[in-house]
Amino acid sequence: LGWRQKPAKGYSPVDLKFAPADADAIPLYLLEVEAFDGWLARQSAPAKAWVLQSGFAAALGEALTVPATDGSMLCAIAGYGTASARKRARFGLAGAAAKLPRGTYKLVSDLAGAQLEAEALGWLLGQYIFDRYAEAKAPAAQLVAPEGVDAARIEAIAKGEALTRDLINTPANDMGPVALEAAASALAQAHGAQFHVIRGEALLDENFPLIHTVGRASDQAPRLIDMRWGEIGPKLTLVGKGVCFDTGGLNLKPGASMALMKKDMGGAATVMGLAEMIMALGLKVQLRVLIPAVENAVSSSAFRPGDILTSRQGLTVEINNTDAEGRLVLADALSFGAEDTPDLMISMATLTGAARVAVGPDLAPYFSDDSAFVSALEAGAARAQDPVWRLPFWEPYEAMIEPGIADLDNAPSGGFAGCITAALFLRRFAGETNYAHFDVYGWNPAAKPARPKGGVGMAARALLEALPVMLKL
Repeated sequence: LGWRQKPAKGYSPVDLKFAPADADAIPLYLLEVEAFDGWLARQSAPAKAWVLQSGFAAALGEALTVPATDGSMLCAIAGYGTASARKRARFGLAGAAAKLPRGTYKLVSDLAGAQLEAEALGWLLGQYIFDRYAEAKAPAAQLVAPEGVDAARIEAIAKGEALTRDLINTPANDMGPVALEAAASALAQAHGAQFHVIRGEALLDENFPLIHTVGRASDQAPRLIDMRWGEIGPKLTLVGKGVCFDTGGLNLKPGASMALMKKDMGGAATVMGLAEMIMALGLKVQLRVLIPAVENAVSSSAFRPGDILTSRQGLTVEINNTDAEGRLVLADALSFGAEDTPDLMISMATLTGAARVAVGPDLAPYFSDDSAFVSALEAGAARAQDPVWRLPFWEPYEAMIEPGIADLDNAPSGGFAGCITAALFLRRFAGETNYAHFDVYGWNPAAKPARPKGGVGMAARALLEALPVMLKL
């Protein structure tokens, strides 16, 4: 993509695609524990002896190549474990793929439908590497698209996920508000989308005071990115938090808490990845993507604890912590999005540490009061192996975000229910729209099958699966 500013070594991301059909592709048998003995009994004596001597037991993610009598590769086998093992780990085939030697493989298994598509996608996601700043070894094992899957759809999903990962993994010195705008512009250009940006003092002229206030201390001007695509179908608006680096502002974060703040634009990265999927697949929606892109920096012009700010919507906000800035920039963007009366509006943000304490790094907590949305999302998450977890818009906590001196408090004291009070804060700005909010983490703290350590999309695939049902496409 044109937004990448290539350093001296250059940057060539892996093309996450299936290998072309190859008559000489190596058969790769995907074996559950209970099917392993039956498969082994059908093999030749030399192959059976090799497998038995290797100790292969079809455990989830296990892999073994089986030689022919002439020394060439007869086949490969991958363990698919037991049903209980698969509940504890996603993308078992990707775990095995990482252990296979160079070659092109053709999957032989009894998998079908959503399970087969998820494992095929996992293989592609496992091919991702981030090599912008250092040499990295590309995965050696390539997979021919299994029969029965929509290869083009899976590749489009993998491309969107790779975009999200690239954006999050890029450090803030190369992914500030200017570069995030460039990335969004390249995405819009690739799909013929309309693209508009409001920057700097123009934010005040056009009534985006919270976005301007949060970003005004940075050398890179704050901005609101607005992308539109599609002319028919229901209106879908995606709003992503684009805080490209978060120092905490005058409530400065300690060093350990600042180390991963390049990922504080993970919400923006995720909605851009989802938008890539939607546009590439040609969903019949009127898509809008809104990204308030800022850096929460420290300077003499930084906003202060105790300030009372007026939002686009007219609600006043008391600032009790400048490190609770994401909800401020989202507030103006949500108000703007609601003015267009979308059929569905979704915000995604790396918003609260409370969400991570509640559900850890794997699950994407979300908030919605629409039972149809919840039902479709939960089913889509299961099909896509992209787990989500519902948390409540608990209205008795509304009083916690009402400080008395202003309409709203951006950081209620006490520390209780931080992700819920943040979601309630955001809902105040969503108007009468059907609104859902995702408090994503956007980061894998340790490598797992199909998910290397680093930036990751969360809930995008689940939403893609669910949108046709949610929006009656």
